[in-house]
Amino acid sequence: MRLIFLLGLAGFASAFSLRTTDPMLTLIADDLGVTVRQAALLASAYTLPYALMQIVLGPVGDAIGKSRLVRLALAVLTVGLALSTIAPTYGTVMAGRILAGAFAGGIIPASMALIGDRVPYEERQIAISRFLLAVILGQMSGSAVSGALAEAFGWRAVFGLSTGLTALICVATLIGLAREVETRSRLSVADAQRRYATVLTNPASLIVFATVAAEGLLIFGVFPFVAPVLIEHGAAGAFQAGLTIAAFAIGGVAYSAVVRRLIASLGQWGMMKAGGLAAGLAYLVIAFPVPWPVVSLAFLVAGFGFYMLHNTMQTQATELAPTARGSALALFASCFFIGQGIGPVLYGYISTHTGFGPLFLGVGALTAGLGFASARLIRRGRA
Repeated sequence: MRLIFLLGLAGFASAFSLRTTDPMLTLIADDLGVTVRQAALLASAYTLPYALMQIVLGPVGDAIGKSRLVRLALAVLTVGLALSTIAPTYGTVMAGRILAGAFAGGIIPASMALIGDRVPYEERQIAISRFLLAVILGQMSGSAVSGALAEAFGWRAVFGLSTGLTALICVATLIGLAREVETRSRLSVADAQRRYATVLTNPASLIVFATVAAEGLLIFGVFPFVAPVLIEHGAAGAFQAGLTIAAFAIGGVAYSAVVRRLIASLGQWGMMKAGGLAAGLAYLVIAFPVPWPVVSLAFLVAGFGFYMLHNTMQTQATELAPTARGSALALFASCFFIGQGIGPVLYGYISTHTGFGPLFLGVGALTAGLGFASARLIRRGRA
């Protein structure tokens, strides 16, 4: 429990810094003199380096120890957030977000891999769900706090708060994880290639990675556009956007409270199907002219459904290659955040030409079928 608590703090810091920009993109755009579409690229500036650095950080964690990687990543994340706080221009803010995202990528995947090393498989989904609760609370806090704080004190105050929280958590993990004993091995390109080859020899790996990339693209890719979407539904301001994104995280908290019952009643495959269906149907609702509180409720349902699907996929990923678990979870996270990084770019172009209604119709329909397709393909790959 001490280990999961400390790793949960680290995951909280990573998730908090990830979701802070989404509710306040319109404020950042106005202050820096750029368009909302350009400001939305600040989300990609965090998520794409997060994804791409996994290729490096996964083998690093396997070689130097996952707890050491978590501590190093927290330290550099703190520096990146501090740079984002004081950056004077759009370009320098983006540079700070790139640095922060690149090393935030060393936290959550390495933490899940370490849980995989320490917890037996039959209890692992419960343990990961407890860690995931801390990540969800980070996302919820990052969204809700940033929206309210940005309207009151400006967006730089949000980045400043994120810097302070991450620095405190970094100190806690430097002290608390110092007792973790992990074997170290020589880090080399050949060794990294061998580990990744081990992961990819499992026929289920490509299906798991494709599914999680689709999750990031379909479900999280729309997050940077929550504020302009809510304007079309009668809301205005970063505060309502923060509440709506926080509602998604509240759905995740609700999931963590009943996860044991869901596993017992639905099993892993049933949870994947039901989760994708719930998230997809919730996004379909947003395509229609409903009041903004209904949009917030839809995001809550989407959050519950997403974590049903995603937590199951996380557990699957921990078993793809037990001897190269850090590399497997790194590829998993890389695919997830590549999907998230592509989303704002793709959806910015689509929404400019079609509006948000058709966008959510398409995203909702594809998400509804994702769990069914991935469950069937993974089971077939393991047959």
